[in-house]
Amino acid sequence: MEGSPALLEAPPSDAPEEALLSAVGVTKRYGAVVALRNASLSVRPGEVHALMGANGAGKSTLVKILTGAVHPDSGTIRLRGQQGAVPSPAEARRKGMVSVYQEPSIVPDLTVAQNLRLTDTPLELFRQQMLELGMNGLNLDAYARDLPLATLRVIDLGRALAGKPDVLLLDEMTAALPADLTERVLDVVAKQRGDGRSVIFISHRLLEITALCDRATVLRDGETVGVVEMGPGAEDRIVELMLGTDDYAPGEAVAEAGSTSVEAATRAVTDYQPARLSVRNLRAGTRLTDVSFDLHAGEVLGLAALEGQGQDELFDVLSGGRRPGGGDLLIDGQPMRFRHPADAIARGMVLVPADRATALLAQRSVRENVALPMSAGIRHWGPIQMRRERQLVGRAIQRLQIDTRAQAEVQRLSGGNQQKVTIARWLVGGLETLLCFDPTRGIDIRTKRQIYALLRELAAAGAAVLLYTSELDEIPRVCDRTVVIYGGRVVEEMPASEADEAALLRAAHGLPRGAKSPEELAAAAAHREAGA
Repeated sequence: MEGSPALLEAPPSDAPEEALLSAVGVTKRYGAVVALRNASLSVRPGEVHALMGANGAGKSTLVKILTGAVHPDSGTIRLRGQQGAVPSPAEARRKGMVSVYQEPSIVPDLTVAQNLRLTDTPLELFRQQMLELGMNGLNLDAYARDLPLATLRVIDLGRALAGKPDVLLLDEMTAALPADLTERVLDVVAKQRGDGRSVIFISHRLLEITALCDRATVLRDGETVGVVEMGPGAEDRIVELMLGTDDYAPGEAVAEAGSTSVEAATRAVTDYQPARLSVRNLRAGTRLTDVSFDLHAGEVLGLAALEGQGQDELFDVLSGGRRPGGGDLLIDGQPMRFRHPADAIARGMVLVPADRATALLAQRSVRENVALPMSAGIRHWGPIQMRRERQLVGRAIQRLQIDTRAQAEVQRLSGGNQQKVTIARWLVGGLETLLCFDPTRGIDIRTKRQIYALLRELAAAGAAVLLYTSELDEIPRVCDRTVVIYGGRVVEEMPASEADEAALLRAAHGLPRGAKSPEELAAAAAHREAGA
């Protein structure tokens, strides 16, 4: 791999005076784990520069070092030709460098306005940025804990843009966003470049990278292994550098996660086992107004929706985190009323959330996190059967190929490995229905394959899987059927074979699949207004 001059280019060589921001030979260790070793990056003025790599390659660590959230062990960092690491995120902001991290940097128990005051964000500039991002109706008095993850991410971005930074660092910014918000974010990034500002853009969506970015720096195992100029064949060069020649198959980048061997075995509803989960006229809050569908044992059912159409409330109700305002929920034909997530878990209905931080005990070990459901089954005081626990946890870790080098604290794992831990927990604890809310958000191609394959494997073994994803192209690759929610209602149901991205987007905007004439489109628009 390292000897292939056609694919592996030299590390960034811009002279300090030519680069707006540069990092050379950056190293960072966490105990025995080497997060970065000899990482380099060079960003030119007015450039959108991609930072690529598999989960655990060191991308987020490098971004945190550049913005002062983490201090490097060694290496040289220059901003506008001046050498020296930034001591803190506040100082980075003063110097015109702001990051939107992979997890929202927002205090959940404060209102939006209070969070803005913490960073001295100009309110009018923030409102202007939120208007450009399509969120002009945001209530600044709302508590952050009550807002969905996608909204928090956009607030983080609006706050960053309000400071008019010279360098904007976006770590998996679009990973938690539906298609409409993603498009607005990409437009804002392009505008930053048009204004002569630079953007460092981290994403596992290769189509976004090639369409938006000028160059890409690729990390593997904490090292910079190449810089790729965007152009024909750039996707394949990036994937080869990310994975190494031993793991690479030509054409993998273009298909992205679709290159996986997982294929949705689309079947007629009559081919399924009886309905494991039945939802009838379910209502919750103001957004989930009337949802009905069946989820069968042995099926992966996809759910598509744009932001704020009731999918958050639906998963909250199904997982026991919220009580419904009306409607019925049946498991194996029996009516259910969950008062607590423990009630749902007791019936084999478990949740894998998009926000891994809410699901994990960050400062506990991998073993403790995976084994957590086993303690719920303990009915009497006495010694824990450690041998059995180690066996079950070990099998789950091996099955999902979880990197346990930093297993003393799960917060030290990469985002992809943390998500594997949340899934492994239910392999140990047992499940009948798996609720997956954007489980591959911010996850690399290889890890996506593993998760998709596991979902199909669980379905083949008789489990029922409900999968919501903000990446619509995932749905036909892993699901059997798809339902689309718009305005709090199911507006479309289709087999996975028909659920291409165009069909899903049309349905997610409230448009019928066959609407082509101006009259039909006008009628669909009226339907959308009525639904809103």
